[in-house]
Amino acid sequence: MPNGEIIVDQLVKRYGNFAAVNGVSFQVHEGEIFGFLGPNGAGKSTTVTMLTTLALPTAGRATVGGYDIVTEAGAVRQIAGVALQEIGLDPLMKSTELLTIQGQLFGMSRRQAQERGAELLKLVKLDDVTERPVGKYSGGMRRRLDLAMALVHRPNILFLDEPTTGLDPASRRDVWTEVRRLNREYRMTIFLTTQYLEEADELADRVAIIDRGNIKVEGQPNELKAALGGESINVTFKDSDAVELAKTELGGMFDKIQVDRKTLRLYRNGAAQIVPSVMSRLNEQQLEPISLTLTTPTLDDVFLQVTGQRFDVEESETVEVSSINARRIRNN
Repeated sequence: MPNGEIIVDQLVKRYGNFAAVNGVSFQVHEGEIFGFLGPNGAGKSTTVTMLTTLALPTAGRATVGGYDIVTEAGAVRQIAGVALQEIGLDPLMKSTELLTIQGQLFGMSRRQAQERGAELLKLVKLDDVTERPVGKYSGGMRRRLDLAMALVHRPNILFLDEPTTGLDPASRRDVWTEVRRLNREYRMTIFLTTQYLEEADELADRVAIIDRGNIKVEGQPNELKAALGGESINVTFKDSDAVELAKTELGGMFDKIQVDRKTLRLYRNGAAQIVPSVMSRLNEQQLEPISLTLTTPTLDDVFLQVTGQRFDVEESETVEVSSINARRIRNN
């Protein structure tokens, strides 16, 4: 019997000597939204392509919905829906045509596929633009249609690989609304990779952060944020030299310290009470901050702590893998 769980055990994917995914293990529970985060090139999309049977693992094992991704790949495709980063929609076709074809590919009659398509277009609020070619849809509309395409066969598990990349804030929140509704009304398990930490914080029941092919941390967003401390003082300076001097001067006053470019992030419980002491020490060393703010830890702070970088690295995973393959070709 299929279920809504994803179980990953020491999964590995290598390209030559490069391990894009290096022995990751985690479990996604039935009916939860699981956020999978990491810098570009960390292994997020590579993991998704393996779990959705689009790439074979080098080693390790994983089951999706109770089915092995290698030996039972066909069964995995029957119970999993997939919406990847690149939207593969024919711009000349209409939404009803695309959904009908998709339904027939999953064994539905033409009438069944048309009825299912009409149902999904209403669900994603595209039932009023059925006569418009997909090429004339906005980015948000195409994302919602891609989501509908992934839902045609009523999957137990839905993989969303950066579903809101490039969308304006209003369209992004429309997609969030649909994701929540699918999870709430259908108890659908949703595996979400995203480049927006706000999105993961908003949607995910649990998150895992992957970096350089390894899982660095896993847990509920609130727990991960709480582990950094109750509050943080963020002090921004004009240059990095001032940041390093301030770090040395203030280090003994805080439980954790992070350097984020020209900002020093200082964590401890009751941080608000020692702001005057912080300013006094900085003044003694003639260090003049541009700004000082007091905040509670965010998922961005967690990400910075475990990866050592902000979530805006420019190098993409596909470029990294392509570079590895290019070197292999030249060496051959």
